[in-house]
Amino acid sequence: MDHAESPCRGVEQSPSGLVMQGIVAVLMLIPVTLPVPVLRELVHERFQVSEFLTSLFMSINMVGAVLAAPLMGTLADRWGQRKRMVLWALALDAFCFFAMTAEIPFSAFMSLRFIEGAAHITALSMLLSLASTSVRASHRGRAMGWVGAGLLFGVAIGAPIGGAVGALQPVRTLWLGGFIVLIAAALSVKVLRDGDMDDREPWTFSRLLVAFRAHRRLAIPLLFAFADRFTVGFYTTTFSLYVSRIHGADPPQIGLLISAFMLPFALLSYPFGLLSERTSRVGLLGVGSILYGIGTATLVLWPAAWLPFVMASIGIAAAVMFVPTMLLVTEYAPDDLRSTALSAFNAAGSLGFIVGPLVGGAISVWFGSDGHWEEGYGMAFAVAGGSELILVAIALPLLYRMR
Repeated sequence: MDHAESPCRGVEQSPSGLVMQGIVAVLMLIPVTLPVPVLRELVHERFQVSEFLTSLFMSINMVGAVLAAPLMGTLADRWGQRKRMVLWALALDAFCFFAMTAEIPFSAFMSLRFIEGAAHITALSMLLSLASTSVRASHRGRAMGWVGAGLLFGVAIGAPIGGAVGALQPVRTLWLGGFIVLIAAALSVKVLRDGDMDDREPWTFSRLLVAFRAHRRLAIPLLFAFADRFTVGFYTTTFSLYVSRIHGADPPQIGLLISAFMLPFALLSYPFGLLSERTSRVGLLGVGSILYGIGTATLVLWPAAWLPFVMASIGIAAAVMFVPTMLLVTEYAPDDLRSTALSAFNAAGSLGFIVGPLVGGAISVWFGSDGHWEEGYGMAFAVAGGSELILVAIALPLLYRMR
């Protein structure tokens, strides 16, 4: 086993309570992908801006998330008011969604989007922190598995819902996003609860740096969070361009292929969360990352007819490593650093998601712009998968030595 037993403060969350935490996670993540199918109409045509600024709409909230997550996690560890922070963050998130429907300048629109990303990541980080302390350490895998599955289901179903709702009026996706966030806030009032944090010492930035130096193993799951979301960025942008250009796939087919990746990822997160309670989390992380890296690196070598099965297999590999990565963060962080560590985990992932599409696009254009697009896409996915494999080869031996 890679974890040590520690008592759970307060009353352990019931199985129904864990399920409800997963539902809150679904509601938090649905609004993230609601605007994706109508992005051109919602931003490009509405504000008459360039393709680059339209794409920036999907990145500026991640910039807000990267900047806000460590700060909000530190404040939570210092104040101990995680549930209250969830509620205030969701209220601000909903306000931003509603405000973006108004007739405002593009600069104000993007500023609201930036704030929305900061509010969203605050609520999400606090949810993960609350879930990790809602059960005793030996049951933490199932708690994080439920929440992780909820996050993935929210991402998976947000886009098709957004496409249906925004077909006639794209701005409806923003209205719907705001209302869903309010429902998540209302449910959080009943579902979430803070553990006993009265005995914590107040945190200062200098103590935070000292704590991270004392728990250097934390850097490794954070690196995996960055690498995993870095490769997901290739799937959200470069993959859709690849299958449309090389295989002539239309938007519904692209959506089905992405669903083939996301649904096994979501469905198996809880079972692998349970498994991580009984076996080596580091071992699961290593096996999942190797399979995921190989699948990603060889993606363009498969014929079109095999792609649904390949994407499903890659999704299964992603599920193997997803929850163990989060659990290693909670295991390596002391109790009074857990919110900060999980916020840093989200910040690292958000940074990876920002960088991934940019790197994937640059590599595919650089190597394929002369007409050899298949070579360009092949090189892009080789870099994505290779980065995962290189990280496994370097980081896991270090982790075992640190143990």
